[in-house]
Amino acid sequence: MSTASNVTIIPAKVQTEINRDKYHQLRVAAYCRVSTEQEEQQNSYQVQIAYYTDLINRKKEWTLAGIFADEGISDTQTKKRTEFNRMIRMCRNKKIDLVITKSISRFARNTVDCLEYVRQLKDLGIGVIFEKENINTMTMTSEFMIALYGSFAQAESESISKNVSWGKEKAYREGKVQFQYKYLLGYKKGADGKPEIVPEEAETVKLIFNMYLDGYTLLNIADTLMAQGRRTATGKNIWSKGEVQRILKNEKYVGDALLQKSFTVDCITHKVVKNNGERPMYLVTDHHTPIVDRDTFNRVQQELARRTSKRKISDKTKTEQGNTAENMLYPSC
Repeated sequence: MSTASNVTIIPAKVQTEINRDKYHQLRVAAYCRVSTEQEEQQNSYQVQIAYYTDLINRKKEWTLAGIFADEGISDTQTKKRTEFNRMIRMCRNKKIDLVITKSISRFARNTVDCLEYVRQLKDLGIGVIFEKENINTMTMTSEFMIALYGSFAQAESESISKNVSWGKEKAYREGKVQFQYKYLLGYKKGADGKPEIVPEEAETVKLIFNMYLDGYTLLNIADTLMAQGRRTATGKNIWSKGEVQRILKNEKYVGDALLQKSFTVDCITHKVVKNNGERPMYLVTDHHTPIVDRDTFNRVQQELARRTSKRKISDKTKTEQGNTAENMLYPSC
């Protein structure tokens, strides 16, 4: 293509390097994720500090801006990685010019997160170098490569999640029960690892069951517990109808354990939903010492069902009466 005689072409600058004057050192930060459980010793925090310190100091044009490390290899979301977020804040505050990390799977196991942060940093003029994949995000073709490798990393997380789910399913079939004692009134972990009854808390549980069978409403029970200064599983003196109902419905108080009441639907967002029959459930009977006898527990379940049914009928009647009154006020033409 011809150029007019009074036009001079100024070539575009190559974007593979961040533009700085030749006397300015790039402030380089290293990001790594480490685990003290499953990975080999060469991936320890101390070893990676030594590695990146040496790598950055060997280059005259670089100066160390910090080494950031988060523990764990299974976290698929950046919001739980405090060091990663601290590094990003420093980038936004223009305290870092370049980030170097071992691989895309170390930077993020979620393709969306990976691309989002790479683009944000690129807009700030900050590149990310992935050593394993030999990618510098300031190059024109790097985004496609990041998406590709990021997808591999995400697929790996999904595979790990499936393996974890399979392990849980196997444990369920074998009747292995894990208790969340923090939210379970009446029990604590015993010396043998099995549930042990806490007498004073068990009294509160028994009181709730007996009051309900005596005709008290959920709200009446909650008010009574607060008036008596009784504590919830988390040690609070604030009781609600929902808290009371959860205790009345909890099969653990009769010595049983119903497994897989909920499940994770997405390994990336970690969204947990109630199991309404989408997955099998496993009932382990006579697993531990009960607080409430089985006859009392069964009668409470029947009473819960009776009151729920009665309330539904009452609500339906009110709705029908409301509709009838409305039709009388505003008859159809």
